[in-house]
Amino acid sequence: MTSILLGPVGATTAVAPTGLRRPHHDGSALYVSTETPRLGETVTVWLRVPTGATVTDDAEPPYTAAYVRVLADGEPRFEPAVIDAARSTQAETWWRATLTCRNPVTSYRWLLAGGPVGWLWVDGSGAHLRDVPDAANFRIVAADEPLAPWPLDAVVYQIFPDRFARSADADARPVPDWATAARWNEPVVVDPPREGGRQFFGGDLDGITEHLDYIAALGADVVYLTPVFPGRSNHRYDAHTFSTVDPVLGGDEALRRLTAAAHARGIRVLGDFTSNHTGVTHEWFVAAQADPQAPERHFYFFDDDGGYAAWLGVPSLPKLDHSSPLLRQRLFEDPDGVVRRWLGPAGGLDGWRVDVANMTGRHGSDDLYHEVAREMRRASVAAKPDALVIAEHCHDVSTDLTGDGWHGVMNYAGFTRPVWTWLTDPTTPDGPRDFLGQPVRVPRLPGSLVAEAMVDFSSRIPWSLFVRSFILLGSHDTSRIHTLVGGEPELVRVAAGLLFTMPGIPMVCYGDEIGMRGRFGEDGRRPMPWPSGHPRGSEPWDESLLAAYRELASVRRESVALRRGGMRWVYAADDALVFVREAPGESVLVHAARAAHGPLDIELADLPGLEDSRVVLGHGGELHGPKLTFDAVGPQVSLRSWNTPLPAAIQED
Repeated sequence: MTSILLGPVGATTAVAPTGLRRPHHDGSALYVSTETPRLGETVTVWLRVPTGATVTDDAEPPYTAAYVRVLADGEPRFEPAVIDAARSTQAETWWRATLTCRNPVTSYRWLLAGGPVGWLWVDGSGAHLRDVPDAANFRIVAADEPLAPWPLDAVVYQIFPDRFARSADADARPVPDWATAARWNEPVVVDPPREGGRQFFGGDLDGITEHLDYIAALGADVVYLTPVFPGRSNHRYDAHTFSTVDPVLGGDEALRRLTAAAHARGIRVLGDFTSNHTGVTHEWFVAAQADPQAPERHFYFFDDDGGYAAWLGVPSLPKLDHSSPLLRQRLFEDPDGVVRRWLGPAGGLDGWRVDVANMTGRHGSDDLYHEVAREMRRASVAAKPDALVIAEHCHDVSTDLTGDGWHGVMNYAGFTRPVWTWLTDPTTPDGPRDFLGQPVRVPRLPGSLVAEAMVDFSSRIPWSLFVRSFILLGSHDTSRIHTLVGGEPELVRVAAGLLFTMPGIPMVCYGDEIGMRGRFGEDGRRPMPWPSGHPRGSEPWDESLLAAYRELASVRRESVALRRGGMRWVYAADDALVFVREAPGESVLVHAARAAHGPLDIELADLPGLEDSRVVLGHGGELHGPKLTFDAVGPQVSLRSWNTPLPAAIQED
């Protein structure tokens, strides 16, 4: 016997629907009574155990008792569970227990008595016949302030300001002295890389404001801007001040016009902040270099000979030393400091994305990472109580996303990379140049390994933070999804289908919705080819893909299950992924195929209510007798939705 989630490691055939026949718990509203409890509050949790639940291929004895193993002050204790008669049916038994949030993060897992070996452990990674470490325990975060609910319903649109749109006023502004001017339809410079950062297309904030109706029509209600502070590059991650908006973008007034116009349409705006470093021309660094006695000298890591630490050794990006109380005051504590000022009337921003957050506060033996994350969050929420703080993070976040710092991350590891490995075409000569810095081209993996990767990464962070993290197919730093899948528009639609149906906040990088191309970050930072006002250049619009993005965003907006529901895996096969999203009142079954495949059958008894479901996207499979059968003649996404009974005392916000 093995301890498995979906099937044996490396399985490449369709896995039986054991995801529906195994005990299940997650942090969604069906399973946890309070998403954001206060410290000391009692929370009710439920475990769903299908009748005849199995974890092996053989018939198994039933489970006769259940417990929650909860860590309190670091010591495990077992709380007995009882059968919840109001929820239990002939098809499944629901066990109910209560636990007290004694600590800021409550870590727990379930223990069932009985079964094939006498016990069964259930944690975020699945069901296990042996004891397991606490790394994948479920976690409930008791926050000092309640987490804002709006991110659960959000769709984010990322914009690189220099490349999105030019207003009429942009022509009147001089080209910066560091820049090389380019016409809107010129190709981007990718070699040498330094020249790419100097290429200046002249997009500005008023240009974004003029296209807010397009963004709203896409279905996005959050705009995330890469940095708007002035620097000496088109990306502006080398800021020379945090006190003003770059004049070539329109200055402070243009930002206020943008946020006011966005808010009038129900759209929030997130800024981008480099807490890890500044530019070498930053006023603080200039003062620090000019005078070793200057207070700003302690903002950076200087050597005795005047050398200094820099981000990845890039001399134009000196690294900030967060051991300086004065630095933290200017960044976080002052009402007119960087973080609070721009969330207030000066800018009207609604939160921050934090650049290279994983490196912030870390240098050699110094590690103030968690302290900085906590201060950034406190400052943001003090300025705007429902602010959202998202950290850039490209790998395992399990030790960094602990509940008291960032609200979420850019979930490259748990979503982007697994999706890439399922959909990429590694044989295309125009494929991506690297794998987020990894010196190996993206492999193509079977769905079983993709599902395992997603579960492995997601199981190690609190659910409330997992669902507040961005899920993305790419960003201004990566290959474009269109290029990564070999230019197959059907596969882009499949990728978008996963983006809008899996847990998390969907983030669309500008232009992905029309099929923009790019082998790597700089190559993908092409100007948006607007059909009027700017020449299209070499980038055609895929109107059918744009329609697909709009439809997916609309389907998600109308579905509480897709926005806020939990998730159970059904199948993970070579070419098909099937899962169900479940919330109080609604369930949605999602079938995604990357290629043609044979029939996959789901027993209706495994999903009560499925027999009364309706197709909301795609062909939806075929209902016949006691089964729903999915097959595919090619890449596709289809969804079925049905109403489910509303459990007592569990409601949507």
